[in-house]
Amino acid sequence: RATTGENIDVYKLPLDDNKTFEMLARGETLGTFQLGGSGMTRWLKELKPTDINDIMAMVALYRPGPMESIPEYIRRKYNPDLVKFLDPRLEKILGASYGLLVYQDDVMLTAIELAGYDWMEADKFRKAMGKKIPEEMAKQKIKFYDGCKNHGKVPKNIVDELWTAIEPFAAYGFNKAHAASYGIVAYQTSYMKANYPVQYMTAVLQAEFGDADKVSAIAHECKLMNIAVLPPDVNESMRNFAMVSKPGEPGRIRFGLNAIKNVGENICNAIYNERKKDGQYMSLEDFLERVDNKDLNKKSVDSLAKSGAMDDFGVDRGILLSNIENILGYIKQMRESSISNQDSLFAGTEIAFDKKVNLKPANDATLEEKMHWEKELLAIYVSAHPFDYYENVGGNQLIKINTLEEVELGKWVVIGGVIEKTMKKITKKGAVMMFATIQDTTGSIELLIFPKTYETTQDL
Repeated sequence: RATTGENIDVYKLPLDDNKTFEMLARGETLGTFQLGGSGMTRWLKELKPTDINDIMAMVALYRPGPMESIPEYIRRKYNPDLVKFLDPRLEKILGASYGLLVYQDDVMLTAIELAGYDWMEADKFRKAMGKKIPEEMAKQKIKFYDGCKNHGKVPKNIVDELWTAIEPFAAYGFNKAHAASYGIVAYQTSYMKANYPVQYMTAVLQAEFGDADKVSAIAHECKLMNIAVLPPDVNESMRNFAMVSKPGEPGRIRFGLNAIKNVGENICNAIYNERKKDGQYMSLEDFLERVDNKDLNKKSVDSLAKSGAMDDFGVDRGILLSNIENILGYIKQMRESSISNQDSLFAGTEIAFDKKVNLKPANDATLEEKMHWEKELLAIYVSAHPFDYYENVGGNQLIKINTLEEVELGKWVVIGGVIEKTMKKITKKGAVMMFATIQDTTGSIELLIFPKTYETTQDL
């Protein structure tokens, strides 16, 4: 409402929104409820969901056991000729799932319809499946077979097929109400991401604030969505991540002031509250004069400058850092001036207080320095990533880390990145091995270097 003027009721969303289903089909699922994992994303790209039933079915099927039915569900969705019902009476139960058992309810209703169970017996059947009690399942198998034979007049070969389909549900079957509830929330989050991407990704970043790995992955997703995630700024940042936009511009997301290491909550509040009260800071001097707080000291000014929060004043980060002492001297003069009222006492004379910070010449910060400072103070790279260049050079030969789980098991791949951290470990036999974390622009992964490999590569 604050950014668009619209009132959105998530309980009254249209359930046939093309943008939402197209986004899921492209695999842009990060930050959505239940659909964001790489395995689920891979299946969604194959399934290309077109209605809420598809999402409910995926929520129910994506677990050990029922997962085996996912490829068949996808095949039947796009090939109506493959849809078959082992018994015509099952069509009313399994019509929406192309003839496949998807929910616990499907199993219970099959037992009622074909094996003559009453509701109490069907519920005992459900409990036996859920608790994986072998003796109880053995009893249920006999009861189910007898019921299908005597009540439903179902041929034994069909009952065998039915039981083979039912058994994977023995531990992990979802009931339909549960799947529907999860499916609706999954759809709500997907709808918001597809239709209000900047607002939604801002909210996801706010929710994951403080988890550097997740923030890094979300920022990368924003980049793929053409949403700029920008360093903090004393003139635009709120306390946490926030959407910022100017008329005629697409929305952007700003890091919050609270994200900057060494800049405490006290000074963040002072900067934010003063700007809210009297408007934007027009210059470096205006900022230093108006933020009258004891925590505006060497450590906080250094961190504000390095993180890019003072870029708006048109002075390069490198020049600001080379002039920290002059900036602190200006702050000191301002405070003394306000206490002793010297400014008005000497106004108009040659010793009137100088209203400009004396900035001596210095080199601008390099991109490498900016990246290093951002990583140090914000926990992620923002202006650029050190691996950007190499990723472009590597082209299609390199597998992106966030897509590794989609690669076939046992297949060799080439990844690349920046070594984030390393940790040596001594094995029981006294040999040295190493754990190393490597990060590309999409995420990070821990690598294990065994002793034999470490012996020959430790110089690297």
